[in-house]
Parts: sequence; C-alpha cells; structure tokens
Amino acid sequence: MSKLTHIDDQGRARMVDVSDKPSTAREAVATGFVRMSLETLALAVSGTGRKGDVRAVAELAGVMAAKRTSDLIPLCHPLALSKVVVEVEPGEGGLSVTARVKTTGPTGVEMEALTAVSVACLTIYDMLKAAEKGMVIEAVRLLEKTGGKSGDWKG
Repeated sequence: MSKLTHIDDQGRARMVDVSDKPSTAREAVATGFVRMSLETLALAVSGTGRKGDVRAVAELAGVMAAKRTSDLIPLCHPLALSKVVVEVEPGEGGLSVTARVKTTGPTGVEMEALTAVSVACLTIYDMLKAAEKGMVIEAVRLLEKTGGKSGDWKG
C-alpha cells in the first residue's frame, strides 16, 4: 500500500507541502446522478418549479462550490481555478451532473470537481424535495484527471 500523503511520520494529519512541485496544467472531470421519479424529472426539466430553474441553479451552485473547496475539505489547498463548467442534463431516471475543472498549479483539481458535483446534486435535491423526498444521490466519482507527477488517469 502506498504512503498516504496527508499523514506524517507520527500519524498526524497535515497539509501536503507543494512548494517544490512545478506548476503544470491540470484538469479533472467528475460526475454524479440524482435518481428521481419521472414526474419529478419532468418538473425539474420544465424550469417551472416553485424555486426556479433547477438545472441552472444547480450548475451555478456547483461552480461556486468548486471555488470554495478548500473551505470545506480541511487539507485541500486553495487554488486559482482557471475554468469550472458544471452541466446538469436529464438522463434515464434522473439528472446527471458533470463538472470539469482546470487550473495551472502545483496540485490537482480532483477535489474541486468532486465538490462541484456533490453540491450540484445536493442543490437538485433541495430544489425538488417538496415534490419527492425519496430521491437518491448516487455514483459521485472521478472520471478522469490530467497533469501532475502521477500523470493522466481515466476511470
């Protein structure tokens, strides 16, 4: 098993020192899904819900969340993000969320992409919970990442 970078030799949590790492172009793509009934999906897609356009609000919430990741995840570095795109699209049985995040820096943007997707999914739930409390947020995961010492990865 490889050594965990956020744990020091005494077993204490620590922020990784990235000061000696070169800045490189980095990108990460994450996805998630909010499963719901066909009736709730129709309401979400119509844009006529009581709280407004579900998809547009969730996309904006995802972008805002990516920018605040270091405030939410204790050992994440604050990053200057160069691009964040969050897309919410109807799928079979619910809404699919995809986030693409880019930066140039010494550390990756996987957590920012995952945070964007998670908060967009939570926003969808919040906006539609009056119509359906049994929605399920599922399959939040990293799809791919590029750049950095570990190289490219695709799941």
